[in-house]
Amino acid sequence: MELRTLKYFVAVAREESLTRAAVKIPITQPALSRAIQSLEEELGQKLFTREKYSFKLTTAGFKLLRRAEDILKLVHDTKLEFAAEEVSGDVYIGCAESQAIKHLARAIKNVRDRYPNIRFNLYSGNFEDTYFRLDKGLLDFHVTLQSVDALKYNSLTFPSVDLWGVILRRDDPLADKKSFTAEDLRSLPLILSREALREEYPQWFGATLEKFHVVATFNLVYNAAVLAREGVGYVVSIDNLINDAELCFRPLEPALKSELRFIWRKDRPLTPQAQVLLDALKGLHS
Repeated sequence: MELRTLKYFVAVAREESLTRAAVKIPITQPALSRAIQSLEEELGQKLFTREKYSFKLTTAGFKLLRRAEDILKLVHDTKLEFAAEEVSGDVYIGCAESQAIKHLARAIKNVRDRYPNIRFNLYSGNFEDTYFRLDKGLLDFHVTLQSVDALKYNSLTFPSVDLWGVILRRDDPLADKKSFTAEDLRSLPLILSREALREEYPQWFGATLEKFHVVATFNLVYNAAVLAREGVGYVVSIDNLINDAELCFRPLEPALKSELRFIWRKDRPLTPQAQVLLDALKGLHS
């Protein structure tokens, strides 16, 4: 009894038609008919009752169908298991700072459970550096808060969004505020993200941004938070990045939100290990 013949048998059983099964496999109808007849002769049992327009399983046919599906699933799972062991290597990902990275982390965890020989390398850098690395093939993917050139990059959007606001000392009198408007920030020493100067800040502040008092800019928010803790100024950044008992977060009003995008070059094929991660990420968000 061959696996191929069992596949033919299952196809006919599911389609209840020799013609439809032959098209789906694909195989010629006479060859499929001979394979089913040979299987019946081997088992010494009639597996189907032949009606004018359909094939119906006999009692023996139902019994074999359960066995055949179990056997084919076992073979499929075994192939996947050995294929998983064969996929290995490094995946390189440029990452923006965001709590939404948790979606990427979950995909990485799923991949690691199946492909233990894949290693993930995360790279945090400024906008120009990270995109340069992606375009030069030094990164497989980039996770960004910025808008994406749809002609150049494929992208997935993570399901959660980031909320922008002000990080300030918890003992600051302004910490009693529930939110900050542009007018609230006008006289304050601000610490701003260089990345957000491209899109987010102009979107919220508008053309008046140049009238605000910017005392420092930052690339990574951890260092900016240290400045805030030491009283240098007020950090305008996204929430859930700083865990510091001396600091608190208050949202902007009106609310400013950003989506996180997972992007890769359209004109460059992915490595097998990078494709595995992409498939896992798509599976989480399908």
